[in-house]
Amino acid sequence: MKIKEKLHSQKVYICNDDSLYIEQSKCLDILYDFNHSRPSEYEKRQQIMKALFAEVGEKCYIEPPLHANWGIHTHLGNNVYVNFNLTLVDDTHIYIGDDVMIGPNVTLATAGHPIDPELRKKNAQFNIPITIGNNVWIGANTVVLPGVTIGDNTVIGAGSVVTKDLPSNVVALGNPCRIQREINQRDKEFYFRNKRF
Repeated sequence: MKIKEKLHSQKVYICNDDSLYIEQSKCLDILYDFNHSRPSEYEKRQQIMKALFAEVGEKCYIEPPLHANWGIHTHLGNNVYVNFNLTLVDDTHIYIGDDVMIGPNVTLATAGHPIDPELRKKNAQFNIPITIGNNVWIGANTVVLPGVTIGDNTVIGAGSVVTKDLPSNVVALGNPCRIQREINQRDKEFYFRNKRF
């Protein structure tokens, strides 16, 4: 199996191929241009995003700085908004649906390493895709770990560590992230604590 196939195999592989470093360096050059663009250079940022990512839907906005391992493994739907300092450990695919909001300092990490110290010494790694459904809101300082799927309309509270799949239409938070409740009728009446619309 070639090294690029190993990236997406979900199996453990040894990450010591120089061609990977060369490919990732291309990503870093593109990120440099994006992160050093002016706020007024909206069109330039859009062009850079299209060069960086596998897919970019309509009306996507990412606030620099942005960090990514590859870029080319990340897929953005329509109307995606990302606040400052998103980190994409996209050693395999990250799928982000339509109308997703991502708060500041969020990490989406598809890559992991074996716990066995001898394997880690050899740079052993595995990568499992992340899928984020439509209309999801991920709060600030959240970490989403390899293999996680988040269902449509779900809200992830700030500071969460998402270790397992979450269904649609729930509010979840914590470390580890757990479902607190379903989204319900009260959410149509109150926007924050006891504050009514």
